[in-house]
Amino acid sequence: MTARIDHLVTSGTFALDGGEWDVDNNVWIVGDDTEAVVVDAAHDAAAIEAALAGRTLRAIICTHAHNDHIDAAPALAAATGAPVLLHPDDLPLWNQTHPDRAPDGELADGQELEIAGIRLQVLHTPGHAPGAVCLYAPELGTVFTGDTLFQGGPGATGRSFSDFPTIVASIRDRLLALPAETVVRTGHGDTTTIGAEAPHLQEWITRGH
Repeated sequence: MTARIDHLVTSGTFALDGGEWDVDNNVWIVGDDTEAVVVDAAHDAAAIEAALAGRTLRAIICTHAHNDHIDAAPALAAATGAPVLLHPDDLPLWNQTHPDRAPDGELADGQELEIAGIRLQVLHTPGHAPGAVCLYAPELGTVFTGDTLFQGGPGATGRSFSDFPTIVASIRDRLLALPAETVVRTGHGDTTTIGAEAPHLQEWITRGH
């Protein structure tokens, strides 16, 4: 069976530094007809479980630990038995949302996760959050960027645990090194490609210094 990418949009609240904002999140399901992983369990565990349609969930992968990307992770893990995976640098953010429930495993730069015969390569891309990661799937020609890279620019860096020069360096060194035709599947909003974002790099570098 051929691996595919399923897409679900869930809605909820992003909360940090005393503020709250209504948000729509992209939830990505990567797998085939029998097994899958979820990239960012946002807001609605029941809707995500329904979208799995009976497939075995092998892992819940967190691109970072802002609450809107992880709020449904423990409930989805409890319903499916899948482990929650997070880069350890984002534990302080995770603990703000789930102080009594630790992740089940760690993500590390260079790590490869396998699902349905394809690889997901973990790229540590700090800046939006200290433990932010992207997941590059070369066989699918795509990268899941969480909130590191969006259509039109980098993720936000105006709140706690974030840094603009760091996110610019992450995008320059890790993401723009990928093939130009690589499809960028983001944490919010529309997809783009690495090639479409590359021309903006010089502006980001200038602003980052």
